[in-house]
Amino acid sequence: MKALINIDYTFDFVEGNLPCGIPGIAIEKEIVSITERFIENGDYTVFAIDLHTLNDNYHPESKLFPPHNIAGTKGRELYGALQKTYENNKELTNVYWIDKTRYSAFAGTDLHIKLQERSIKDIYLVGVCTDICVLHTAVDAYNHGYNIHIYENAVATFNEIGHQWALEHFKNVLGARIL
Repeated sequence: MKALINIDYTFDFVEGNLPCGIPGIAIEKEIVSITERFIENGDYTVFAIDLHTLNDNYHPESKLFPPHNIAGTKGRELYGALQKTYENNKELTNVYWIDKTRYSAFAGTDLHIKLQERSIKDIYLVGVCTDICVLHTAVDAYNHGYNIHIYENAVATFNEIGHQWALEHFKNVLGARIL
């Protein structure tokens, strides 16, 4: 069995308070298509979504980035058609939502346990930001011994240099397969 980890593809990270902008908008159809394919095939499909609270000045990101993905705001909703995909499938047993408070989908969550319970060895990553949350999730996946697959046309970030660097790092340092 394999798993798709859909990382932070929310309004705030695409068009909102901390946007990737055009690169983030451009991957919407690919992310939705991949996500729907995984769900339809019965593969484990995880939505690992950043969660913050307003005025949390103790969180390390509060010193680095403007407020984003605040609980209960439009900014935290999945972007575009992905929201409908999630809503239409959230009751399925192979669809799982994780609130995460750090860059990696593994940090402080039960993701590793959920993957182990299902004997999953191969994880596929999509989302934003290529060189931040996708990267940190990939590093933790590597450290847990997973086979990592990155959909190149379904990840984006703020700048092309960071995006290209992360893709090379996935491939050359983490042994990830770039699709």
